[in-house]
Amino acid sequence: MKIIDLKKDYDKMQLKYGAKNLDSIYNGGCEENPNICFVFMNPTGKNIASDKAWEGRKSPWLGCKNIWKLFYKVNLLSENTFNQIQEKRAKDWDYAFSDYVYDEIVTNKVFITNLGKCTQIDARALTDDILKKYLNLLFKEIEIINPKVIITFGNQVSSIVLNKKIAVSENRKKCHTLKIKGNIYKVYPVYYPVGNGIFNMDKAIEDINWIIENELKEKISI
Repeated sequence: MKIIDLKKDYDKMQLKYGAKNLDSIYNGGCEENPNICFVFMNPTGKNIASDKAWEGRKSPWLGCKNIWKLFYKVNLLSENTFNQIQEKRAKDWDYAFSDYVYDEIVTNKVFITNLGKCTQIDARALTDDILKKYLNLLFKEIEIINPKVIITFGNQVSSIVLNKKIAVSENRKKCHTLKIKGNIYKVYPVYYPVGNGIFNMDKAIEDINWIIENELKEKISI
């Protein structure tokens, strides 16, 4: 199975759990043994790729600004690319620039996804029940790409992925294990860094830098 084979399932679930006038947002980045798989919550209509008229890649955070500061501050995005993102308005993102950003994400051996792929009009909270319906598909993603480390953002996503109650404040720099079909993956819960969690971005940056230094310092090359 390949990552692309999961899209039809996500599209069906978008009709059931997402905004009917928006498309599902899938994932993006290195699909073969990435150093890090970042797992966010769910996409919103702020992502320009959620527009049904958008014919380019359907990857997380296209047309957004704040989140790319995180990737820049942990040396997974170049200063030049970061500055270009900050200078652009959402409507200025085109297919070529979106591919340019994700080409760099691929080069830096990063995979970006959401637990829930059901795009909402705004940043409304999804229930645990809805997010859990995406869990097996997320596990298939992880099994296909086989990342060295998984970073889950926020209490809700971390708790659902690890199947136990997680408070990020009590689990900073703490490694958990996730077993998927006999394979063991390292999972680190990290503060959600945007939206209501924007004030925790510095903590998220600190923890991700620590994870890279302690888990990947000999495997990552920027």
